Amino acid sequence: MPDNTQQSSSSHDADEADDTLHVQEDEFQAAFGESLAATLNLDTWLPGGDYGATRERMEREIAASVAQNDRIGDQLRNEFLPRMFARKQAPLHAGCYQVDPARIEQVHRGLLFTGAVEACDGTSLVHESLPLTIAQIGVSLVSYRGDQGTWLQRLYRRDLRVTGLDPIEEAFQLLERRRKRDSTDAESTRDRLTELTRRGIMAYAERAILAEKSQALWRMGHGNPMPYELLTGGGLVQEKRGGGGNDMPLLRESFAVWRKLLLEHKKWIYVPSAPANRAYLTAGYALHPLEFALIDTPTNAMLQIVDGHLPKYLKDEAKAVVNELGPQITVGVYRASASAPPYIFYAHRDYACQAALIVLADSVLQEHRGFPMLIDLADLICRSTFGSDTFTAIVQQAYTHAGAPFTYLRERETRA
Repeated sequence: MPDNTQQSSSSHDADEADDTLHVQEDEFQAAFGESLAATLNLDTWLPGGDYGATRERMEREIAASVAQNDRIGDQLRNEFLPRMFARKQAPLHAGCYQVDPARIEQVHRGLLFTGAVEACDGTSLVHESLPLTIAQIGVSLVSYRGDQGTWLQRLYRRDLRVTGLDPIEEAFQLLERRRKRDSTDAESTRDRLTELTRRGIMAYAERAILAEKSQALWRMGHGNPMPYELLTGGGLVQEKRGGGGNDMPLLRESFAVWRKLLLEHKKWIYVPSAPANRAYLTAGYALHPLEFALIDTPTNAMLQIVDGHLPKYLKDEAKAVVNELGPQITVGVYRASASAPPYIFYAHRDYACQAALIVLADSVLQEHRGFPMLIDLADLICRSTFGSDTFTAIVQQAYTHAGAPFTYLRERETRA
């Protein structure tokens, strides 16, 4: 039977937003080097089989962009970086630092390979059909001394769980609930349960496991320590017991976990895969191999998320938490090798330089990627343990036992 699941890793990229993007026509022209009218004119499109012309254009554009970036590299290093370090919101000890290879070896021998650093990562799968949506969330905790534990949660969404109704009333209630949901053939990103909420629960679990289950001196996570999914409460609103208004339980639980991990433990590191902040990445490309820079705090960005997405009854409390924790967090960039891109990292301001040493030491183990290998290991174990093959087999076997092996598969799942 075909795979009826969608998979995603935890939302590990900072500065996510769901605002609609508006682009003026002159901005389109400046960015793409041609007018929108020319782009829409099919006479300017190349035949699909003309691979030579399309490849030549791609090679030309890539070469020009690389040359331009190399050309301004010195200016970025000599002028752009000092301006970032001199800003009012620059973090404690802002500046650029070169790391001696001997220090890297010390971190390997004294921390990483002794198991004093543990990394946590998660993955999720979702099966969607008309009668049921199943969301699976798996999280793993690892060190270079071995697997420190795996955790699994499955959520089952049915549009109607009320029993004992009149059959006609039951049918109409089910139809009304499904009418209010998005189309069943829409992508799951439009379904708040299978996307924002699922990502929020997974992000919470990753941070809670680092705070409560890890016993390591240093704890490493994937993404932003206070991500969009949690700052917005995952879209989950719950009526308070006994009345008295609503609450956002996922956000409130996150407050406690953040304080325990970020403020009490302090020796933590977070590294996102593909953050959207291009100013940070621009600063990173000005670095030489085995360099890192401490450049910012995330307070303002987090306040904007809270301001734009939380209901009034929670804004003041959430802003107070952000103003408490945000200044304690340092945003840095590092570059492990000349052949790898720079990456952003987050750390407690009191231990930002030590955190940079650890993340650099772990990243040089993968010269071509320049990304922490311990995070990759956590991701590999998580996907191996909670992979789509096993999940899909369990789901499809259950449908077969229910007498409906193909009935609720969507068209794409049965297409040859």
